[in-house]
Amino acid sequence: MEPHLHYPPDADLRRLLRFEPHSGAIWLGERRMVLLHTAALSALRRDLITSVGTEHTRRLLTRMGYASGQHDAGFARKTRGDRSLEEMFLVGPQLHMLEGAARVTPLQLKMDAASGHFEGEFRWDDSWEAHAHRLAYGVVKEPACWILQGYASGYTSAFMGKLILFKEVQCGACGDDHCRIVGKPIDQWPDGDAYIQYFEDDSLLDKIEALSQQVEALKTTLEPTTSGGMLIGTSPAFQLAHDLMKRAASTQVTVLLTGETGVGKERFARALHAHSNRADQPFVAINCAALPAELIESELFGVEKGAFTGAHAARVGRFERADGGTLFLDEIGDLPMAAQAKLLRVLQEGEIERLGAETPRKVNVRLVTATNVHLEQAVQEGRFRRDLLYRLNVYPIAIPSLRERTLDIQPLAQHLLSRFSALHQKRLSGFSERALQALINHDWPGNVRELENLVERGVILAEQGGAVEVELLFPNLPSTVRETGVDTLGRLAPMMPPDELALCDRIFDCGLSLPILEDQLLKLAVERSHGNLSGAARLLGLTRPQLAYRLKRQQEDNDVE
Repeated sequence: MEPHLHYPPDADLRRLLRFEPHSGAIWLGERRMVLLHTAALSALRRDLITSVGTEHTRRLLTRMGYASGQHDAGFARKTRGDRSLEEMFLVGPQLHMLEGAARVTPLQLKMDAASGHFEGEFRWDDSWEAHAHRLAYGVVKEPACWILQGYASGYTSAFMGKLILFKEVQCGACGDDHCRIVGKPIDQWPDGDAYIQYFEDDSLLDKIEALSQQVEALKTTLEPTTSGGMLIGTSPAFQLAHDLMKRAASTQVTVLLTGETGVGKERFARALHAHSNRADQPFVAINCAALPAELIESELFGVEKGAFTGAHAARVGRFERADGGTLFLDEIGDLPMAAQAKLLRVLQEGEIERLGAETPRKVNVRLVTATNVHLEQAVQEGRFRRDLLYRLNVYPIAIPSLRERTLDIQPLAQHLLSRFSALHQKRLSGFSERALQALINHDWPGNVRELENLVERGVILAEQGGAVEVELLFPNLPSTVRETGVDTLGRLAPMMPPDELALCDRIFDCGLSLPILEDQLLKLAVERSHGNLSGAARLLGLTRPQLAYRLKRQQEDNDVE
């Protein structure tokens, strides 16, 4: 059958393939790739056949190709979402060639997205897999392009939303001069059931995994007293702080938590309470910076009826609510001086006095405080009492920033992904590899709180069943390194950033010639610099003499005309 389908230009796909020599990574879109020797893959193939037999090897390699094809299907609508259905589908065969599998020629393609109808026939020339198998075993009776066949089935199944089985009806390993595959829905093959083992539906396993994630997320939400909140980490800096917290939990010592905004000081306070013998008693938290100075004392110590205008009833304060348990005072550095004096008395005497009361009340409270400011400096500036600092700073715990514990970023992000996927009823495959790299390399000025916000946004924006990709987490992430890609001749060449490429496309579309474009740029640079040639030269990345020469040449050309 003569081919009658033609591929659209593949420049959009070549842009997906990026080489980063500075990081040692190769990227195809959001997924990291590696270049492997076909000799190494051939050796693995032979070892598998020797170890587990031909049938098990075929299943393993077919599933590997199937998974690869499913991943590549995600590029189709993303890259050519505004094209025809056929042009979108041909992303798969073109990527297969770009990845070095074989030269793919479409012979027949009939598809309808609404009905799910699919008929496809493709020719493979120079299949690496057929060549490797024939080199190792000579001419064989059964087709041997298992990975390539799995890729075609996986890609098409993901694209069509139903299981499409491709069969290899000719194969170079069988002595043919090329390979040929035919694909259609598996239920339209008379012997389709025999191939189910190679493409088993994992939907039940996916559902079990999704339910497990929901259970874990619910545990985190509903059982903070036993889990201690979201204290996750294995980095040395985190483990040091965690160990100090656990040692203090069994005592009654006053704890001061320090660290930047968003590091999780309240989570540490809750974990401290959860591991203490007060775990079954109240945990009460208050942010001292969130309340006006005139209300902070009544919130902390309570009010008697008639203590001031508007006090129509007695009201207990946070200390009384936390009696027997733990009181967490966040942003203690913002506590007004008057309230600091009363807090000092509570720590010294173990009793509070409501506003308007004549007698004190005994309270049994474990006090945990937190701050993101340097209290010693606040003392020197007269904003904090030194005697109170001595009382609070009995057992300080410094909680590290997220950039000091980069080993914990990935497990934290995965935990948050599970939690927010359950909360927003999303089933996601995880983070793309490029997204994980961006998370690890980010500076995290907002620490764990910033990570929470980014992951939740990524989960909400991600498509059902897809992955959280880097642009969902960091929509304004700058590209600071010019990457290397593949040009039209298959050679490595510097890649043009997307914004520069879009600018060039607009220039071509408007039909400007290069001389006219240069004239306009020179004039605009001089205008923006208000006639200052040195400033205009800096805008254009030229020296002043170079700019003067170009302007002179431009004037001479205009005079000739």
